[in-house]
Amino acid sequence: MVGMFHYLFLGLVLFVIGLLGSVCAKNVIKVLIAIEFMLTGVNINFITFAAFCDNNLFGGYIMGLFYVGLGAVELAVALYIFYLMYQKKKSDNIEKYSEL
Repeated sequence: MVGMFHYLFLGLVLFVIGLLGSVCAKNVIKVLIAIEFMLTGVNINFITFAAFCDNNLFGGYIMGLFYVGLGAVELAVALYIFYLMYQKKKSDNIEKYSEL
């Protein structure tokens, strides 16, 4: 039987993968994907607590939807900034973007 611990562990694993990916990656696109992994891990934890602890109120579900929207906006803005910087540097290596 899958319980609350399993979902929280999955959220933790996704968050740690995203954290390690954002620290270790040299490619800007990989860093953005790793940040999305971190947001997904947090989102899973919000939905888990909403499902197991808060059956009458929908705070966790609303926060989950808010995080999905926030992730989409964050990714769109970050990709646009990367696109503008890529036009100048002609590289996707994150070490070339130190002035940001």
